[in-house]
Amino acid sequence: MKEIKVSAGRAYPLGATYDGKGVNFALFSANAEKVELCLFNATGTKEEKRFCINENDNNVWHIYLEGIKPEQVYGYRVYGPYKPEEGKRFNPNKLLLDPYAKKLIGRLIWHKALFGYDVDSAQKDLSFSTLDSAPYVPKSVVVADTFDWGRDKHPQIPFEQSVIYEMHVRGYTMLHPKVPTRNRGKFLGLTADCVTSYLDWLGVTAVELLPVFAFFGEKDGMYIDNFWGYETLSYFIPEAKYMVGNDIDEFKRMVKTLHEHNKEVILDVVYNHTIEGNQMGPTLCYRGIDNESYYTLQAENKRFYFDTTGCGASFNLQNPYVLTLVMDSLRYWHDVMHVDGFRLDLATSLSRVRGKFTQDSGFLLAARQDPSLRSCKMIAEPWDATMDGYQIGAFPQGWAEWNDRYRDVVRRFWRGDEKQVGEFASRISGSSDVFGYANRDIWSSINFITSHDGFSLTDLVSYNEKHNMVNGERNRDGNDCNWSWNSGQEGKSDDAEVRRNRLLRKKAMLATLLMSFGTPMLVSGDEFGNTQFGNNNPYCQDNVMTWLVWEAIDKEGHDLTAFVRKLIMLRKKMGIFKRMKFFDGRLVEKFARFKVKDMMWIKNDGNEFETADWYLENRRSIASFVYQENCSYMLICNANAVAEEWHLPAFCKNLAVEAVFDSSAQINGKKLNPGEAFSVPAWSVVVVEIKKPE
Repeated sequence: MKEIKVSAGRAYPLGATYDGKGVNFALFSANAEKVELCLFNATGTKEEKRFCINENDNNVWHIYLEGIKPEQVYGYRVYGPYKPEEGKRFNPNKLLLDPYAKKLIGRLIWHKALFGYDVDSAQKDLSFSTLDSAPYVPKSVVVADTFDWGRDKHPQIPFEQSVIYEMHVRGYTMLHPKVPTRNRGKFLGLTADCVTSYLDWLGVTAVELLPVFAFFGEKDGMYIDNFWGYETLSYFIPEAKYMVGNDIDEFKRMVKTLHEHNKEVILDVVYNHTIEGNQMGPTLCYRGIDNESYYTLQAENKRFYFDTTGCGASFNLQNPYVLTLVMDSLRYWHDVMHVDGFRLDLATSLSRVRGKFTQDSGFLLAARQDPSLRSCKMIAEPWDATMDGYQIGAFPQGWAEWNDRYRDVVRRFWRGDEKQVGEFASRISGSSDVFGYANRDIWSSINFITSHDGFSLTDLVSYNEKHNMVNGERNRDGNDCNWSWNSGQEGKSDDAEVRRNRLLRKKAMLATLLMSFGTPMLVSGDEFGNTQFGNNNPYCQDNVMTWLVWEAIDKEGHDLTAFVRKLIMLRKKMGIFKRMKFFDGRLVEKFARFKVKDMMWIKNDGNEFETADWYLENRRSIASFVYQENCSYMLICNANAVAEEWHLPAFCKNLAVEAVFDSSAQINGKKLNPGEAFSVPAWSVVVVEIKKPE
């Protein structure tokens, strides 16, 4: 190793920063007694030099090494008390990742040396491990940002014009026959012409990627593998499995390519917990650097963690340094990696103060004022794993939220349940009862029927029960309440009537999603009938169950994909979904004598819903009318098992009326006479266009 000149350096920025002459290293730890910086050879297999960091300003340990260059491999050893019952878990035998590292080298090998305690001891986590973890952990790498972004810019597509497409980086292209073999399952796989041209053709505006932060899903038999990625190790490093080489610029090339196709990139991010888990988990980074600061401990016994995540230990965003880490990470992915938005996993957990959710939490206040994040799409999963964690509608202005109430009622309506029309009407009109306060916009509701978590759309109409035995948890994992219906036969069916019912209901649900007010989110594969074989929790299935099988798409699948494309095109063409504000029931002056409102609900006799109509238990159809200056629309939803006779409202007289879309394809393009009844097919969604005659 070349001669290195050592000086104090500075406390900011945190992490390893190259300035052209050397590298400044800065690490936060409020309770450490000593910190050592370990430098390794290029492969990370041999420690070559160790420096004791003597400078500590405001809990930040720092040192400057002149002569160190990018690609230097390093790690930390942090000394202090090992008193688990007091929340202190320092163990210098464990080589630790830099929380601000931008790149890693080496793989995580699951071995008992990873744990701060002796896994063979009867005392478990109260014991102390003397095993050196360095041979088994990946090491941090110094980087310099030299990527040429050219003229890349954020597409900045307004929320009200967005159609989000949730996908898994690996699962999307692992079996894609037109993606180069070496790029399948990688970030570069999403840059293939066959992928970008398909996304363009389909019409989606944003891809939402399941977690891509380094998580090391393969655990060599000691743990169940993690396919989804909800076990973050580093908040700044792309997952190595998704890179062809160990080059973080591959992620940037993916973003740049998608931006060239006017597609936004939204990341599903997990800041609420880490891969280290609870007191029985490994010591890889945060626990060994400063357990008391990074995690929320139980007040009555600091050996254990306060957990709102169901994953062992809540990340402690009430600590200002930990909050800074999260905010620095978000800014990094937006400013340096050019990401366009974030979906915050278990966002309620991030927004707690002294255990309680509040809009005045440090995280929500910091995000609201941050100049980078103000231009991002910020999406909350508005719940966590506690009794008071369900906070849908409680996030501030500017945030969108996953709307599981939309998901559930749309599923129930289209399986034919009674007493659903009232809530169904609220959900497809934007959920004003949930989000219509404090001047929030109508796009605040992220409408979805399926997501990565739960049944795929095909499975939703093919299974009454979950089938998760292959997960190894005796079918106890996954949600038991899916509001699904198999149409009369569990699983795969050759019965023509069963298959017809399933297809009609899939199309009806897709049409409902894309004709609803709010921001629609599709799950990749649903547009062509992807199945997970009844598994509603395939988090550990890195195989054909979760990989999209492109070559297995049959004619029905191709037709369904064209159907979804047509729906997205229609949504954009109609214009009514560009509105920002909720409907307020104001009267339309042009139709004053008919008491027409900006939005109103119509029965099959052509009359507006009255109070008693909302309480009819067996009503399974409803229509919404939305007024627009030059062209108005009526959306008719018939969840009956038989066709239903409909009449147009009286104000349609002397206007041109046409069924421009029918999910069952029976009355597409049919001209409708305001004076005559017409038939709305069973299990169908019909879009009716109403305008002046030409």
